[in-house]
Amino acid sequence: MLNYEISGTGKENLVLLHGFMENLMIWEEMETYLSEDFTLIKIDLPGHGLSKIYREIHTMEFMAEEVKKLADHLKLRNFHLLGHSMGGYASLAFAEKFPETLKSLTLFFSTYFADDEEKKEQRRKSHRIIQEAYPNYVKAGIPNLFNENEKDTLEGKIELAKEIALSTKTEGVLAAVKGMTDRTEKKSVIENFGGKIVVIAGKHDKAVNVEKTLKNLPDKTNIKSYLMDCGHNGHWEKPAICAEIINTELLHNLPKKLIF
Repeated sequence: MLNYEISGTGKENLVLLHGFMENLMIWEEMETYLSEDFTLIKIDLPGHGLSKIYREIHTMEFMAEEVKKLADHLKLRNFHLLGHSMGGYASLAFAEKFPETLKSLTLFFSTYFADDEEKKEQRRKSHRIIQEAYPNYVKAGIPNLFNENEKDTLEGKIELAKEIALSTKTEGVLAAVKGMTDRTEKKSVIENFGGKIVVIAGKHDKAVNVEKTLKNLPDKTNIKSYLMDCGHNGHWEKPAICAEIINTELLHNLPKKLIF
């Protein structure tokens, strides 16, 4: 079973799925701003943190199935699901397979589009580099996930992100790369999901095609989108504002398409 931690005693269950080369520790700062009305279930996805490596390829569907096993073990029903980056891809797969269990779906600096051919080739190259020189891959890649205009003030958080990435087993990272490369488009999930959908994106995000993601969102009353002045890691760059959006959207209501 996947490794997890639970904090809080709120009536609303919020499951948090981290991204690629991350683990459940990434939520610590944002957690201090999240409402006491939430009980937080923070999960290490397969091959990350303290969760084991299951197979050579961890598809997003497989990750979703493992999350479902844990949710069943914890007797979670009608809960909120939020996924950062790769965690968002796994969340979409979960919403496609088990929509009846979810109250809301939040794509946190993520997208419902599959990789285009250029992005897939980048991932294939990454796979080779990770095999040969993972520390160099982390050192070179992690800073690019943050807002380049604020790297000086974010230096401590960039170093923390590197530390977490380097603690991830190489085999788990490789299994995730293959799973992300093979994933399919999930726009139909966004179109058909009956619960609330929240999309939080960053203006300076180089890992996700933000314009394409926001532009192609269906015009439905259950979908809200936010564009923030940060890079790919809002949980570290803008934790208080991200938490405010989550608190307000999942517990209340705000006007559509706001910019922070």
